[in-house]
Order: sequence, then structure tokens, then C-alpha cells
Amino acid sequence: MNATTHQRRAAAPGEEGRQAVMAVAALATLDELEQAVARLGRPASRDLRSPEIGLVMLRGRIGGDGAPFNLGEATVTRAAVRLETGEVGMSYLLGRDPIRARLAAVIDAVWLRGDETLVKTVFLDPVRARIEAERRERAERTAATRVDFFTLVRGED
Repeated sequence: MNATTHQRRAAAPGEEGRQAVMAVAALATLDELEQAVARLGRPASRDLRSPEIGLVMLRGRIGGDGAPFNLGEATVTRAAVRLETGEVGMSYLLGRDPIRARLAAVIDAVWLRGDETLVKTVFLDPVRARIEAERRERAERTAATRVDFFTLVRGED
């Protein structure tokens, strides 16, 4: 590996938006994906790659910069679809859920079709709001159990 291996390349125009769609789709529930596809008009699509379940190796580093080591394996599901209009959508999700993977790929393809505003309104905003609400609730529950340790200074010092 060389120094450039770990540098993040610049995103192509529009790619950051697609990465955001794919990231949110990976965290969306089956119900959220089904509702979004329904509200997007259930675009006609066919499988380029039927949903497949496989394993990926997870790698880690001690302290974030040590030598890499194999941490373990995780199951992933991937899918690829083509809309009738020609756009190809893809998805990779942790876990074993072919239906979620296919729906996420359809949403990715609709994004690529140029319906960014619709996908944002119908899918991204509601799912991000749920994720943020869950994060806030988890932070509040954690903060409620926080203990502040401090040292009392004695008067003689």
C-alpha cells in the first residue's frame, strides 16, 4: 500500500448525492423503503443482478493507525436493477434482506433518473429525520446516566 491508497478521491459531479442516497437506503427500514417506492410510482424495473447474499471481511487497526488485521466477517446483500428508462441502480446492505436491497437499488436508480427533489422529499428527508430522532433519544438516555467525577480541593492547599 502506498500513501495514496488511503486518500479519499474527489467525488464526481452528483456523486456525493448518490452516496448520501445509498447511505440512507442502507439504514432505512423495509417499511420506509416500500413506502418510498410506492410514493415514487413503483417504477418498472428488472433485475440486472438478482439480490445476492454474501460475506465481506471486516478489517481493523489498533488505535486506528496500527497494522491492519481481519476483525471478522459480516453478511451483506447486494442488488442491481435497471429502470425502463435505462438508469441502473445498485445497493449494498448489511444483513440478509434481499427485498430491502432491491428496493434500495430502485430508489438509487430513480435518483439517477434525475428525480433528486422527489427522492429527497419522499425518502431522504423522512428517513434522515427518523435516524436523527433515534440518535437524539439515544444521546439523551446516555446523558441521563452520566456521572461527572471531580476532585474536591481541600482548604489547606
